[in-house]
Amino acid sequence: MALLGNGAMVFWHDVSAGSDADYQDWHAHEHLAERVGIPGFQRGRRYVAVDGAPRYFIMYEVDALAVLTSADYLARLNDPTPWTTRALGHFRNSNRTLCQVAASHGLGLGGLLLTLQLAPAPGRGDDLDAWLTGGVLAALAGRSGLNAAHLLKGDEAASQTETAEKKLRDRPDAVADRVVLVEGYDEAALAAVRDGDLSPAALRDAGVAGSPQVALYRLLNSVSTADLGTA
Repeated sequence: MALLGNGAMVFWHDVSAGSDADYQDWHAHEHLAERVGIPGFQRGRRYVAVDGAPRYFIMYEVDALAVLTSADYLARLNDPTPWTTRALGHFRNSNRTLCQVAASHGLGLGGLLLTLQLAPAPGRGDDLDAWLTGGVLAALAGRSGLNAAHLLKGDEAASQTETAEKKLRDRPDAVADRVVLVEGYDEAALAAVRDGDLSPAALRDAGVAGSPQVALYRLLNSVSTADLGTA
């Protein structure tokens, strides 16, 4: 299993014009270490879009979904630092989804990451999950140019927990139903997945409703408990 735990928080967002530098410094020098220092957190990462939107993607890997509604985490969310208060005021178009890890294949981090937000057609959820976990993701994780592939299932109720930090953003967060992540080191290989294996047509045949939201990201920063000396 490539992910460090059975739960994850995934977060897509833009930032207001002129705030990128402050946002990057905040996330790299304060926020990542603060979050990964919470009990049950294992690793955090930040990406910037190469193709698609929103501009940024953040992910935190945790021991279990319950960590993301724990007293320790909620205490942090309800007591934002001054820098967090300033940074979150610049967030736009946010999707923050708390997830259960349904499948994780491969090893390590990829410098590039393809993200897909999916929702199954009525009555097709089991079909979609079986297709993804029945060999598709495992095969992708072993392909040249790629190194990992994951399926996350969003928890709507947990994701909607109200906190002080949520009130700092410009609007309520969107929540994804299912999230597929494919990691790799070759942009052409990830583009081939986007346009072939996980193309809109292939996903519709597998049970996806509508058009998935797809974007390709480049890794900017990653911090784990090992980096903090707490592993």
